[in-house]
Parts: sequence; C-alpha cells; structure tokens
Amino acid sequence: MKVKNNLIIALDLFRMEEVMQLLVEISGYINTVKVGYPLVLSEGLGSISEIKKEHEFNIIADFKVADIPETNQKIADLTFEAGTDAIIVHGFVGKDSVQASLNAAQEHGGEIFLLTEMSHPGAEQFIQDVSLDIARMGVDMGIKNYVAPSTRLDRLEKIRKIVEDESFIISPGVGVQGGDPAKTLEFADALIVGRSIYASDNPQEALRSIIESIEL
Repeated sequence: MKVKNNLIIALDLFRMEEVMQLLVEISGYINTVKVGYPLVLSEGLGSISEIKKEHEFNIIADFKVADIPETNQKIADLTFEAGTDAIIVHGFVGKDSVQASLNAAQEHGGEIFLLTEMSHPGAEQFIQDVSLDIARMGVDMGIKNYVAPSTRLDRLEKIRKIVEDESFIISPGVGVQGGDPAKTLEFADALIVGRSIYASDNPQEALRSIIESIEL
C-alpha cells in the first residue's frame, strides 16, 4: 500500500457529513484513511462504501479484530465486501484467529495489518509483554503489514528489527498522544493522525504543519 506523504488520517467521527467535509479539505494531501468503530457504529458499514464511492482513497478498517477464527472470518468478509482495502487485526488472540482474517483478505484481494502494540498508556499493562512475540508470529505467517506505537520509540524500534525492512509499519500516537512525526518515521513507514487533524479549527493547516515537520 502506497501512502501519500507518509500520513494516514483516522476518521474517528460520528457523521458522514463531517467526514466528507473533512476529506474535501485534505484530499490533496493524503490518499489513505483509517475508519474505525465510531463512524461505522453510527453510520453503518455503508460508510466505508460511500467513502470509496466518492473518493479514491485507500481505506483501512480499524476494527482491531479479536475473536475466534470463525467470527474473525465473518467480520473480515463483511468489511472487505463493504469496500475496505485492509483491516487491522489483533495478534494476541493467536495464530488461528489471525489466519482466518488473513484468509478472508486474500479471498477478497485485500490486506491485513497485524496489531502488535497499542499507543495508549494502558498498553504497557498487558499487551506490551507479548507484542514482540506477536511480531515474530506475524513474520512466521508471512504477514507484511504491522501496527506499532509512535509513543514508545524504543518499542517501535524493536518491532521494526523483528519484522525487518521489507515490512510496512503504520504507527498511531502522533499528535495528541505525543508521538514525534519525524522520529517515528525513522522506524515506521506511515503515521496515523486523528484528533490533531479533525478536531482542529483548520484541518488543512494542521495537516500541512505535520507534513512540514516530517520534511524538516
């Protein structure tokens, strides 16, 4: 997946009107968006289809799928049928559940991103203890796309070393959570930015500011 300006915008909004207005403002700077539960639970899976119809964006469904294999398969199938290009999947549920999501992606010509470790403080309590093992599992399974945090660069660096340079890492936590754009891109391939953009009084200017900080 090619990500313009190394930036993915998280559309954690509730209404399609807000989403479409935002996308019009920033479409010249990005080509990839992340759609999560807030929008889909509010507007339905059709929100993915609508974005895909109106804009030529790559869409990553951030559902952090984490269930038994059969349920993972159903969730992934429905999501890809709605038009997403990729889906984010938790790794802590084990190889069989991840494989079910991977199978669905391959059947639909899509991709999965394996979530190794999250960016919020609570991630240190449990998931951090197994995140490197999750990354190793992903490598063994032939997975090429990963999610790893910008808020803990030491962890991001370790995950990069495990998945190696040919893998593609997207990294949340830049902006409100405190992750540094330029330093994050020393180890990741693309940043995930949400509130810093969509909660700004001037989303376009906020986006330009992040791009400039990367280029300095």
